[in-house]
Amino acid sequence: MSTVLVLRALGLGDALTGVPALRGVRRRWPEAELVLAAPPEVGGWLRSLAVVDRVLPTRGLEPLEWDGPPPDVAVNLHGRGPESHRLLLDLAPAELVAFRCDEAGVDDGLPWPDEDHEVDRWVRLVREAGGFCSPEDLRLGPVGRRGHHVVVHPGAASPSRRWPAARWAEVAGAMAGRGRAVVVTGTAPERELCEQVAAAPGVENRCGEDDLAGLDELVGSADLVLCGDTGTAHLATARATPSVLLFGPVAPAAWGPRIDPTLHRVLWRPEASDGPGDPHGSELDPRLAAITVDEVLAAAASLLDEPALSPPRARVP
Repeated sequence: MSTVLVLRALGLGDALTGVPALRGVRRRWPEAELVLAAPPEVGGWLRSLAVVDRVLPTRGLEPLEWDGPPPDVAVNLHGRGPESHRLLLDLAPAELVAFRCDEAGVDDGLPWPDEDHEVDRWVRLVREAGGFCSPEDLRLGPVGRRGHHVVVHPGAASPSRRWPAARWAEVAGAMAGRGRAVVVTGTAPERELCEQVAAAPGVENRCGEDDLAGLDELVGSADLVLCGDTGTAHLATARATPSVLLFGPVAPAAWGPRIDPTLHRVLWRPEASDGPGDPHGSELDPRLAAITVDEVLAAAASLLDEPALSPPRARVP
């Protein structure tokens, strides 16, 4: 059996935006074993969904612990190179699918498309190699019946992408006050943040209680998801769960929902800052800070087909 090794050793959101390209790889080499070099928790979850056949555990640009003969095909869905290209070239694959990178000696691929949405960028690469795929391949299908709950996911990898906890608490409290079952999610290191957000009566704090499969089921069965630019947002897109998404500093044109625009309300205030934002920054981005509690509640009410919600008083900044 031939082997195709795909490198995308990144987190949940990156993994989900790469699903269409992974499906294109499967269609291009249908008889091959599809191996994904990725973090084990993300890769294992994608394997459980039959998106890939096997996982090579790795993170970021760590050296690949590849055993056996060189892969027949190596596909770089990780980045533009040169480091990620070289990781794959070191395995001596018979064929490399990657964007052009003169520094890595890859001079016959497509040029890197700076302006593409993250989904479209990798779809473009795999289609050039003969693997049909499209943004519609983002869909993972339903997980079951909707559970009539609302998921609030306040965390993000960097402070620049974290809307203030006090505002999330107002949103969660207003939703619970309307009779909605509100569930706050997050990873174990975000426990303090989630405790602040879940302080209102009727709000359940599930921070650190769910693995990735559990989060997937919770998001996939929700009536609504509210979060920032995180992996949970991409999970809502994949499961066709309505969502209110707060963007900043990165524009939604690059990382927002790529399909089903009527299911998602994207809040984005580019006028709040003239300069480029830093998605890894240590300070709240002004574009994200400009989004108000009232805007979030209005967007939520529109998706739930309810009268406009009002936050509990007193008002916080």
